Amino acid sequence: MIASLRIADRGSRIADRGSRIAPRASRLAPRASRLAPRASRECDRGALAAFADAGACRPFPFLPKVMPMSTPVNRQLRLKARPDGRVGHEHFTLAEAPLPALGPGEMLVRVLYLSMDPTNRVWMSDIPQYLPPVAIGDVMRALGIGRVVASNAPGFAEGDLVQGLVGWQDYAHVRADEIAQYTKLPAALGLPLPRLLGACGMSGLTAYYGLTEIAPVQPGETLVVSAAAGSVGSVAGQIGKIHGARVVGIAGGADKCRYLTDELGFDAAVDYKSDDWKRALKDATPDGVHVSFENVGGEIMRAVLSRMAIGGRVALCGVIANYNNGRPADDVSVLIAKRLTMRGFLILDYRKSREAIATLAGWLRDGRLKAEETVADGLTNAPDVLNRLFDGSHRGKLVLRVDPQA
Repeated sequence: MIASLRIADRGSRIADRGSRIAPRASRLAPRASRLAPRASRECDRGALAAFADAGACRPFPFLPKVMPMSTPVNRQLRLKARPDGRVGHEHFTLAEAPLPALGPGEMLVRVLYLSMDPTNRVWMSDIPQYLPPVAIGDVMRALGIGRVVASNAPGFAEGDLVQGLVGWQDYAHVRADEIAQYTKLPAALGLPLPRLLGACGMSGLTAYYGLTEIAPVQPGETLVVSAAAGSVGSVAGQIGKIHGARVVGIAGGADKCRYLTDELGFDAAVDYKSDDWKRALKDATPDGVHVSFENVGGEIMRAVLSRMAIGGRVALCGVIANYNNGRPADDVSVLIAKRLTMRGFLILDYRKSREAIATLAGWLRDGRLKAEETVADGLTNAPDVLNRLFDGSHRGKLVLRVDPQA
């Protein structure tokens, strides 16, 4: 009987203690939820710093000291063969490499997003360009955004968001002589990361310098932009409007043309897939074309050049029509007849000035500049995603998300 009373009394005390603990557990639950992402990041850092503690991961002091974590493997898409036409998976080898220990002045970057650009296709060829072709067996070159996960490089710290030629891989091992290719991205812009590769990144800066330095557009002039629904063209047309020009965009398909006029504010749009697109271009440019922002080349460029006004200017940004077929450059004898100025340019010619980035970001925030991104997923899908640049099945900036958590 006494034993039963003792047991009952002990049970009562335990129940009372449980009722006191329950509110505390309830209060701690949200904190645990908030700490979960931190735990994941700490785990990642612990795994990456295998050289610090043999891969042990201890995000919280109350966890056991030995929680073996294998060092992440770096998946890489290496160029296997040079494409002749459309890019396919057969042109690449999927390799896995261990993460290296860092030497002096080096850093390791976790790739978050890759920029899918026509220049990727150019670099696969063996034709000399402004950068050497990607060598067979090398990681495919590509611009991207990543986060520094370890650094011995002055000026770069763990957690910094950076942009550079990260390549088609999960992690970029940046050597000391490559550090200059990387830019630390300002944290105060408050924009989605894909936008830092598009309207407020290389695409936006290309459009900005093309119409302010290469072929400055003036109020009242007519500006024609080819590939106008793409990442560079869509920004170029809107910059033309900001500067007071009449803007005509050339794009493929009725939906894209409506996007240009109804959403981006272009004055007119020409559908090059229609049978009478050359007549439509003539009707849209009754006073001729004062500035051409050329992204395509081929027949479209020839048609625009035929509409140029005397003394017109051409900012030659790209000739995407020729990238897959290896055709030589177009005959541009019309430049002589109309005394035109055509100037090719690369964004690499210009430092990414804070002023230009701040201007683009300001236009985005106040609504004068609109941006759209098409975001695909999965590193191994890179060849298929790149082809979307050439079949027109995207709108705005085409970006590939490498890190699913980005």
